[in-house]
Amino acid sequence: HMRVVLSQIAMARVKRHSGPPSPGPRSYDNSRRAARVGTGRRRVVDAAGRLFLERGYPTTTMEAIGAASDTPMATLYRLFATKADILRAVLETAYVGDDLPLALHDRPDAMRAAAESDPRKLLAGYAHLARTVLERSAALQHMLRTAAAVEPSAAELLANNRKQRADGQSRVVTALRHLGALTPSLTDAVALDIVYGLMSPELHWVLTGDRGWSHDRYELWLAGALCSLLLTG
Repeated sequence: HMRVVLSQIAMARVKRHSGPPSPGPRSYDNSRRAARVGTGRRRVVDAAGRLFLERGYPTTTMEAIGAASDTPMATLYRLFATKADILRAVLETAYVGDDLPLALHDRPDAMRAAAESDPRKLLAGYAHLARTVLERSAALQHMLRTAAAVEPSAAELLANNRKQRADGQSRVVTALRHLGALTPSLTDAVALDIVYGLMSPELHWVLTGDRGWSHDRYELWLAGALCSLLLTG
């Protein structure tokens, strides 16, 4: 019995001093592999974004993207199955500003706007959010609209993006309705149409491109227009 007790004490001392197990080589290798994949994807997305703007989406080939990003074709197809997948990644990165797996409505600017209890400050927050997204992505979205006229894959991506934009912008209407701030004569559907139209990349392109507005002027106008058309009083 004494031997058993002594043996248990010795084992306890070994566990106490040995500390947590160190990560094995497999964990280290997986981390390095994930880091390489992330770096490779960013290199492809950056190069493809430049090519899409310079040459247009229809005439940019996978081979050109591989050459511009210094990525072997076999690796390129492992990262992205199709050119449309690359375009989707380019747009998603432009919308949020990075490739982190965090949705736009979970980002700090969007969360600050949604948390506002003052309807005018809420709309000013969403106007700022729209401005930052469009400032990064307007040229790419214009390219997508042009490509959608001749490329079915681009047309499908444009339709999906518009649906996602409407779904996201419905949060503005929901927040105003919750605050009791929407003009009584507006239905939620009409209110969403107003938000969707005023925040559209097409209107932003006209005002900042054709009419030469600065992004600051666009943001101030957008906040004022949203307040005028949506709020009571």
